[in-house]
Amino acid sequence: MTRPDDHRYMARAIQLAQRGLYTTDPNPRVGCVIVRYGKVIGEGWHQRAGEPHAEIIALRKAGKRAQGATVYVTLEPCAHQGRTPPCAQALVQAGVRRVVAAMVDPNPLVFNKGLDLLHSAGIEVQKGPLQAQAEALNPGFILRMTRKRPFVRCKLAMSLDGRTAMACGDSKWITGPDARRDVQRLRARSSAIVTGIGTVLTDDPSMTVREEDIGERLPKGKAWRQPLRVVVDPHLSTPVDAKILRAPGKTIIATRAEEEYLAELLVAKDAEVIRFPGSGDAVDLHALMEFLAEREVNEVLLETGATLSGAALRAGLIDELLVYMAPILMGSDARGLFRLPGMERMDERFELEVLDLRTVGRDLRITARLKGDA
Repeated sequence: MTRPDDHRYMARAIQLAQRGLYTTDPNPRVGCVIVRYGKVIGEGWHQRAGEPHAEIIALRKAGKRAQGATVYVTLEPCAHQGRTPPCAQALVQAGVRRVVAAMVDPNPLVFNKGLDLLHSAGIEVQKGPLQAQAEALNPGFILRMTRKRPFVRCKLAMSLDGRTAMACGDSKWITGPDARRDVQRLRARSSAIVTGIGTVLTDDPSMTVREEDIGERLPKGKAWRQPLRVVVDPHLSTPVDAKILRAPGKTIIATRAEEEYLAELLVAKDAEVIRFPGSGDAVDLHALMEFLAEREVNEVLLETGATLSGAALRAGLIDELLVYMAPILMGSDARGLFRLPGMERMDERFELEVLDLRTVGRDLRITARLKGDA
C-alpha cells in the first residue's frame, strides 16, 4: 500500500536519476533514496555502465543503518549478475524492511524477478509511485527492451514559414545560439546521432558533443561521451575527408552498396561500413534501427534533411519531434521540413500532438509526437 511520504521520497529519487542523463548509456538512469524513521540516510544514482548501481551507492552511504529501512528506487532492483552484482540480493543482505520501486524493469532478464526475490526474502514490496515520471527518464531503454529498437527523436530547425534551408542548401544559422546549445544537450543524452548523406555533402558536419556549447559541466574527472555517429549513405558517397570521419568517437556508414573498394577507403578512415537491405536510393530504416538496438543504442537523435526525415516519418520510426522555430522568413523557394511526395488529400496528413511548447532564447521549441502514438 502506498504511504503518504512515498511520492515525496520517490520524487527525490527521480531527481537523483536525472543526474545520469548524459552518462549512464547504455544502462538506464536510476536513482535511489534510503529512509529510516522519516530521515534520509543514504542516496545514490547510477553514473556509468560498469560502475555501482544507485542502490549500492545508497547502501554504502547508509551503512548498518540500512537495516529496517525503506528503499525508494526509480527502477526495479536487478536480480541477475551483469557487469555488477545483483542489487536485489544486496538489499536482502542489508536487511531493509521495505522497497518501493517506481516501475518494473522491462529487461526480460530482470522483469519482476528482482521484486520477487525481495518478496520471497520477507521484504515488503510496493511498485508504481511516480511510474510515468520514472518511465520518462528512460524512453529508449524501455523501447529497446520491449520492441527491440531505440527511441527516435527527430530534431529539426525551421523558419516561421516552415523552411529548413535555402534552395542552394545554405542553412547556417536558422536558429540562435540558445537553441544550438539546447541541441548540444540533446546530442549529449543520445546514444547515437543519425544523419543522411545529403547533410554530410551539403554541411560537412562533425555531429559531436561540444562541451563548451552545453553550459553544463560533468563531475570532476568525468568526460563527455561522444554518441555513435551513423551516416545513411546508400551508395557510399561519403568523402574520405569528411569531418564526421575525423571527429572523436565512432562512425558507422549504413549502406546498401556492394563496391568493396569504396568501403575499404572508408574503413581506412576508421569508419565501420555496414550493409543493409534496401531499394533504389534507400536503406531499410527498420533494419538499421534493429541493428542499433543490438548495439545497445537506447536513444537516437535524427539530425538530417527533408528526405531522410520524411522516410523515417513514413516508416513510423519517429517517436518524438523537436522543432526549433526561428522568427525569420525564408521564402517559398526554400526547402521544407519533410519530403513527403504523393500526399494529395487531407485524410493523408500526419496529425501531431504537441507535448511541450517553450521559448529557447529567441526561438520557439515545439515538442510533439504523432497523434495516437503511445
